Amino acid sequence: MQKIFLQDLGTKDYKETWDYQEELFDGIVQLKRRNRNENLSLKTPNHFLFVEHPHVYTLGKSGDFSNLLLDENQLKKKGISFYKINRGGDITYHGFGQIVGYPILDLDNFYNDIGKYMRSLEETIIRVLDDYGIKGERSQGETGVWLDVDTPFARKICALGVRSSRWVTMHGFAFNVNTDLGYFDHIIPCGIKGKAVTSLEAELNKKLEIPEVQQKILKHFSDVFEVEFVEKVQI
Repeated sequence: MQKIFLQDLGTKDYKETWDYQEELFDGIVQLKRRNRNENLSLKTPNHFLFVEHPHVYTLGKSGDFSNLLLDENQLKKKGISFYKINRGGDITYHGFGQIVGYPILDLDNFYNDIGKYMRSLEETIIRVLDDYGIKGERSQGETGVWLDVDTPFARKICALGVRSSRWVTMHGFAFNVNTDLGYFDHIIPCGIKGKAVTSLEAELNKKLEIPEVQQKILKHFSDVFEVEFVEKVQI
């Protein structure tokens, strides 16, 4: 069974966390290059980061700036950071009360199929939602986890956006738990017009304990990916 090093970073600045992801990502890629160049078979590590970011909008590499509805001065007044980043997908929001998960995996340890990887991330969150009596679904042609797909009330509860190079992944998912959904009013989430965003709190009409939801994510991720988590100290 594959092992994954788990770190809960707590609340951490987006750019600082992005830099840390890149450090872990580059370490795996460099080890794979060494294995190839020196004909070695050293085991590549896998990582999983939990983090909560202060208010920030991020735009994927193929995203459209017009989906950000605030200018630079408005962002500053509201205390919201903005970054154009190297993941797939369009624009999304990260903030307090949201569980962000960054799996930094060598898919050569699992399977060489990005589509399957994305569907497995979705499956993890769908199973978490089921624990709370909520039916999570996939929406044809749209990544992430949704509720009431194919109805006028379709709404996204978890966004996905990843980068992959040499079968190593980074970035991941943003699961709205106790998230202030008002921050989504200043963007067109994921570039998808006419569909709403929701949270566990909004659906259940109560706040959730973040550690409780994190544990459910880890359990279902372990089952879906057939892995074992090994905790690392917080940086």
